[in-house]
Amino acid sequence: MSYLKTAILLAGLTGLFMGVGYLFGGASGAMIALVIAAATNLFAYWNADRMVLSMYSAHEVDRRTAPDLVQLVGDLAGRAGLPMPRVFLMDEPQPNAFATGRNPQNAAVAVTTGLVQSLNRDELAGVIAHELAHIRNHDTLLMTIAATIAGAISMVAQFGMFFGGNRDNNHGPGIIGSIAMMILAPFGAMLVQMAISRTREYAADDLGARICGQPMWLASALSKIENAAHDVANMEAERNPATAHMFIINPLSGHGVDNLFTTHPSTENRIAALRQLAVEMGVQGRTAAVSRGPWSRPSASRGPWG
Repeated sequence: MSYLKTAILLAGLTGLFMGVGYLFGGASGAMIALVIAAATNLFAYWNADRMVLSMYSAHEVDRRTAPDLVQLVGDLAGRAGLPMPRVFLMDEPQPNAFATGRNPQNAAVAVTTGLVQSLNRDELAGVIAHELAHIRNHDTLLMTIAATIAGAISMVAQFGMFFGGNRDNNHGPGIIGSIAMMILAPFGAMLVQMAISRTREYAADDLGARICGQPMWLASALSKIENAAHDVANMEAERNPATAHMFIINPLSGHGVDNLFTTHPSTENRIAALRQLAVEMGVQGRTAAVSRGPWSRPSASRGPWG
């Protein structure tokens, strides 16, 4: 996404901060919220990626600790014309992945242990290429900052409960308003996710498929991840729903349709678009189960690490 869209979203989030501040503290509360929002924006720009990685207990790996994974990321980054990103593993059984970082020079790709255990090498290449596409499209700055600020908005709303619940408070919304704010805070986080245009997923699918050269690798991976995501809960994502839009497949339960209230397009629609792209590229007959990747190792149904 463009930096203009990033600025627009951040301005909207800042306005929401000020609105919550005004609700609980009047004009002075709005000014305090503005200062907090400015500080949060600045802090998030430099630290949001580290915060999200820490939230999911991701640990960095290298050519010594995860040689196959790091080599794969390096090969694909070269094909994408990107600097080598840092590579992280999350000890999480749900297969999923996300990219983060304020720019391509300070980017990271994080994958779960469930992902590397459940996908073969070609499918994993499709997923990593998708995440590299987000980096090349400059989506990651918006994704990480939005996740950080959305979480902060929820905390501010809940924190206001302790100071705005007094019905004699001239500025506070009273106990009813405070409870309503606490209930509506998760909805606000969802609105932030909706503000992140879902078209970025289609764009990353398209570019990622072109980076690895085989759209059906990613299509096969998406199908596997979608099925597993409904069966294997990601508890950290459930506790932090504002980060859901960062993952390649929505890690939350109950999001199977392509409508205005989801953070991702439907997987069926994404796979259909990838199949059409495969036809256009003339590789529609090659799937992750039978094709050989652009690297020396062939596919293996047991995964690239066994």
